[in-house]
Amino acid sequence: MENTHQKKVIVSRREGLPCIAPLLTTVEETPQIVAARVRGHFPDWLNGYLLRIGPGKFEFGKDKYNHWFDGMALLHQFKIEKGTVTYRSKFLQSDTYKANSVHDRIVISEFGTLALPDPCKSIFERFMSKFEQLAMTDNTNVNYVRYKGDYYISTETNFMNKVDIETLEKTEKVDWSKFIAVNGATAHPHYDPDGTAYNMGNSYGPHGSCYNVIRVPPEKVDLGETIHGAQVVCSIASAEKMKPSYYHSFGMTRNYIIFIEQPLKMNLWRIVTSKIRGKAFSDAISWEPQYNTRFHVVDKHTGQLLPGMYYSKPFVTFHQINAFEDQGCVVIDLCCQDNGENLEIYQLQNLRKAGEGLDQVYNSAAKSFPRRFVLPLHVSLDAPEGKNLSPLSYSSASAVKQADGKIWCSYENLHPEDLEEQGGVEFPQINYGQFSGKKYHFFYGCGFRHLVGDSLIKVDVVNKTLKVWREDGFYPSEPVFVPVPGANEEDGGVILSVVITPNQNESNFLLVLDAKNFEELGRAEVPVQMPYGFHGTFVNI
Repeated sequence: MENTHQKKVIVSRREGLPCIAPLLTTVEETPQIVAARVRGHFPDWLNGYLLRIGPGKFEFGKDKYNHWFDGMALLHQFKIEKGTVTYRSKFLQSDTYKANSVHDRIVISEFGTLALPDPCKSIFERFMSKFEQLAMTDNTNVNYVRYKGDYYISTETNFMNKVDIETLEKTEKVDWSKFIAVNGATAHPHYDPDGTAYNMGNSYGPHGSCYNVIRVPPEKVDLGETIHGAQVVCSIASAEKMKPSYYHSFGMTRNYIIFIEQPLKMNLWRIVTSKIRGKAFSDAISWEPQYNTRFHVVDKHTGQLLPGMYYSKPFVTFHQINAFEDQGCVVIDLCCQDNGENLEIYQLQNLRKAGEGLDQVYNSAAKSFPRRFVLPLHVSLDAPEGKNLSPLSYSSASAVKQADGKIWCSYENLHPEDLEEQGGVEFPQINYGQFSGKKYHFFYGCGFRHLVGDSLIKVDVVNKTLKVWREDGFYPSEPVFVPVPGANEEDGGVILSVVITPNQNESNFLLVLDAKNFEELGRAEVPVQMPYGFHGTFVNI
């Protein structure tokens, strides 16, 4: 059952890509505050910290990490105050970072790198060490998240590190599994307007694996609290006991959590035996497109899993854009790829290639495009088969009931064709404070005409138009939207993005764009090397 709106996306091939190896190499931290040189201007009302995180150290002694996701977490802080900008960065003093530093080698395994036994041990000791349990890394290098007013740096393991956003010092390591029965949580929680946080985490037990919806209360009862009071509000059994889906984020509306079970599978047996087999965790993740993708909808208030069985053709999503409710449906917008083999591409040896080799890697990578799915919530048993059950006149996405009672969902593309020329879009961000879980007009992201973002894009999902900011030889990071105080318009505000270059003669800079017309207001140049990072947040001061 194909939807006519789903024609195959043909993405133009690229040749002669510039080498970006300097953006993916170890840098020094800059703990002393550095004043940035401002060109143009930063609005007077914009006062706060842009906090970002990503990998910044890729080797210890002679040992080198294999995968981009493995690098040691480097915290970046841009402080914007009355039109001036300062910068500082520090390596997260995680237990992993400290242990590796003391031994001058990699002693704790990461996503794509297995720590090898101590070369000073005897052959027998080294053999026996294969049977010791794997130590879980606390190198949290993916995102800044907020629980009960505190900021944590998070990845997808059971550890988070609480940080002081002013000094960038780690203050406490927090283990999810000490509070609730989960083995980790995503680095992309959602927030209700009152500060209640929702997240999702897996649990693995004798009865197989579950995906758990987690709720963390908005306020502390005692000053010393971290995620005390966290609860699992719903557990969803994995379709395959020993092969749960990998997921990086999920969707949320005012009343529902939407979890996407995709055919990117984690083989638990391979994870458990990885050390004995001499393989990294990443070896246990596989793309299995013989399975379709499934949407699960959970009532946030009751914790009930809705009975609807929503399926679509296989795709992978790392980041959801937004979700909302309308006319008895959940509408969910996602950045989607039709091929789940991209994690392999982010091996450092691939990203650091030059010339034809680099072009080959890029041209083999799946591109990400924004798509809308519509899930009708209250489908009666006597609803007609073979008919589109979506009542939404503004969306060509369809939801068709099949003979077996499953609802087959076909997407609507949320972009004009010229997004294909921009290499697709990732790292989506919206005016979250005012439009998360609501009908909305715009999102912002990075265009990918390279293996890292090489443009900033504003997508109008209603009119399907684009605005693009690009400067040759420069690579912008995830755009962060900051609203003008008191603004009513959805795009009344600015976009902040850290823009870096492999060119030694040019400066990296913090860019500020007018979110409405997408034109540059100013930039703050910093004479410091920075690697390409993942996610971040803006905190008003």
